[in-house]
This record gives sequence, C-alpha cells and structure tokens, in this order.
Amino acid sequence: MSLTTKLSRYIPEVAGPEKKLTFNDKLKWTGLILLMYFVLLHIPLYGLGQNALSQFESLSTILGASFGSLISLGIGPIVTASIVLQLLVGSGILNMDISKPEGRAKFQSLQKVFILAFVLFEAFIYVIMGGLTPLATAPSYGLMQAILILQLIVGGYMIVLMDGVAQKWGFGSGVSLFIAAGVSREIFIAAFSPFPSPLNPEVPVGKIPYLIQALGSGDATGVLLSVIAVAATVLVFVMSIYGSAMKVEIPLSFGRVRGYGMRWPLKFLYTSNIPVILVAALMANVQLWARLLENYGYPLLGTFANGAPATGLVKWVNTPNIVQSAVLGGLNGEIMLQALVYTTMLIAGSAFFSVLWVKTANMSAEAQAKQILSSGLQVPGFRRDPRVLESILNRYIPGLTVMGGATVGLLAAIADLMGSLSRGTGILLAVMIIYQFYEKIAKEHAMDMHPSLRKMMGGEE
Repeated sequence: MSLTTKLSRYIPEVAGPEKKLTFNDKLKWTGLILLMYFVLLHIPLYGLGQNALSQFESLSTILGASFGSLISLGIGPIVTASIVLQLLVGSGILNMDISKPEGRAKFQSLQKVFILAFVLFEAFIYVIMGGLTPLATAPSYGLMQAILILQLIVGGYMIVLMDGVAQKWGFGSGVSLFIAAGVSREIFIAAFSPFPSPLNPEVPVGKIPYLIQALGSGDATGVLLSVIAVAATVLVFVMSIYGSAMKVEIPLSFGRVRGYGMRWPLKFLYTSNIPVILVAALMANVQLWARLLENYGYPLLGTFANGAPATGLVKWVNTPNIVQSAVLGGLNGEIMLQALVYTTMLIAGSAFFSVLWVKTANMSAEAQAKQILSSGLQVPGFRRDPRVLESILNRYIPGLTVMGGATVGLLAAIADLMGSLSRGTGILLAVMIIYQFYEKIAKEHAMDMHPSLRKMMGGEE
C-alpha cells in the first residue's frame, strides 16, 4: 500500500448514501449546501486587519470565495490540486491507468492528499506573505497570524466537505454549484443594484439603474457603456446555451433485439466547462501570487499600480476592456496586443486542459466504446468489437475535445473584452453549469417531480 493511500485514509471525507436518493432529497441537500455557502461567504475572519486581496473581488467569484471571509480560499485548493494532478498524469510523470478501477482509486487517494496539502499551503501563504494580515493593534502578532491561518484551514476544508456532500447527496459538483451561485450573485448586483459605486458615489453600481440615470441626464457615453455591458452578457448567455445544445449523434442498435436502437450523443462542448474553470483558476492564481510576491518584496510575476496590473506576466493574464477603451477614446496598439495575447491564452489553455481532462476523466474513445458495449449496444452493420467502435468514435472525440475547449475559451474572452456584467469566464461557467443542472434533473428525476415542476422542466405530464 502506497504512502498516499495510507494518508488518505486519515483525511475526513463525506460518505455516500446507502440507497438511491429521490429528487426531493437531492433538492434538500443541494439547497442546504447552497445556504451554508452563502452564510460562510459573509462570516469575516476574526482578527483580520489589512486585506490586500480585496481588489481581486472579480477573481474571487471564479474561485467561489470572498477574500476576507472564512472561505477566502474558496475552491482554489480543489482546482489547483486537479490541475497539478492532470499535468503529472498527462505528462506521464505519474504512471496511472485511470481507465482501471485500481488506477482511479489511487488517483482519488492522491487527489485527497493534494487538496489537503494545498489547503494548508494556501492558508499559510495568504497570511505570511501579507495578503491577509492581522490587526496592527493585536497584543501578539504571531499568535494572531496563527489564528488567521487556522480559520482559513477550517473554512477551506469545509468547502472540500461541502463539495463532497453536493456530489454524493445533491445534483452535482459543489465546485460548479459555488461558482454558479457566486457569479449569479455578482451578475444580479451588477445589473440591478441601485446603491452608489465605491469608486464613483455619483453613479449606481447596477448598469440598469445607471442606464436610467444616464438617459435622464443625457449622458450618451454612460448609455452606450451600459447597453454594451448588458448586451455582451445576453450574447454570451445565448451563445453558451446554443453551444451546449450542439451535439453529434451516433446511431446505435441493441445487438440482441432487432428493430430497436438509439442515438449516442457526443456534445460539441465535449468537456463542458471544465477546461475554462481550470484556465480561469490558473490565471486567478497567477494574479494572486503576483500580488503576494509584490507585497513580500519579490515582484517576479509583475507589479500593480492603483490596484491594476501594470507590468510583467500579471499584466498579460489580465483582460483589457477594449470596448470601453474605444468608447472613451483610449484604445491603442498596446491594449489591442494585450487583448490578442489574453484571447490566445484562453483559447489555447482551454483546448490544452480539454485534452488532459479527456485522458484523466475516463472520457476517451476507448472508455466510451467500453461503456457503449457494456450497455448492450453496437453500431449497425459493424462487428461487436471494441476496436471497431473505438475507431469510429476516434473520428469525432479528438476533434470535439479540441474544438469544444477552444470555443469555450473564445466565448469567455469575448465577454471579458466587451466588459460584460461579470467576468466572461464566470458568466460562461454560470450558464453552462445551470444548463447542466437542468439537463441532469430533467433526465434523471422527471418521475420524482411534482407535475407542475415536471411540466416546467420540459417533461411529459
């Protein structure tokens, strides 16, 4: 037995249900986890003084966090551990066959250890490197630092356990649920909040109240910027739903029952929102690390000026709002180059992580062929041979993997560059996550629903 397997046995985890849960049970647990998430989001860290990470509020949404709260780490440790493991497995440094049960068990054990390691590491780094510092008036500065670190560890692992509850007792991934909840909250505030902006008290935070105010005062620039922000958000919503609905259907038949068959769907966005979650989390971590290193006196990843990235790598992983720059007359060659580099990084990164995810998540042509054959299905006119079916699936899956991942990255970049109501990555994730929840609920729990809810979800009465 390996060391990581032994260690993983001592790490707390959520046990799965002993019987199949009904729709109402899953709805109850999902709602409870969502409520807990919003409560934790608003519990401040005891003894917190300076919060140097508060300027990254838009990045915190992608990480399912709120810097300065008990869950300041958010889903960062979970996603970072996933990125590191995928790179290690995909590059062959870790020799694991994820397609086999023992390989998956070993991968999951290693993942538990990595997640806990990143919870401890990030909690320590956030405090020691000056991102979250204790009150200057604290009687014992070192003791208060330890208390802050302990709070971050507790909050960070609570998110891990809540993710486990959502996966095993709810409708899906807690990581996805927290991102969707955070982004939806941000979009609602950015669209409808009538309260004044901290940066400009004369202007409301919400774009729609600002639009009404701009129309009343004859501010053409304000009207144009508000309309573009709302239109960009709606555009990404529509394109995301359209992309999620696109699919390739492979006709299959039941080998032992003549005259009956079905179509096996392969979605155009084959790896869904996973690649853009990983890319967004990676970019967010780069910006956070850049700020922490600058505070510590080692600006290796770049510097900030007035809270905005100014130099180095951190500048190129930050999105410029080219539409706002064009409207205000500040568009230049440097901003255009920054937009091009940012878009290229999102597209290439999403395609890269899409390929890695297919290899590590048991979604390859080989795995799909085994799943199809184990269901008693086969391609009409071909022998019942996994190699034949795998060759047919290989015509579609590699292409869908790369094109779907690149498309997701492009959609996120478009929304970011147009200055939508939230980060483009966040909007894209929220739409796709909610659409996935809708599909899963409609497919798996149609018979458990109340008739009126079933009709709303598109099921038969």
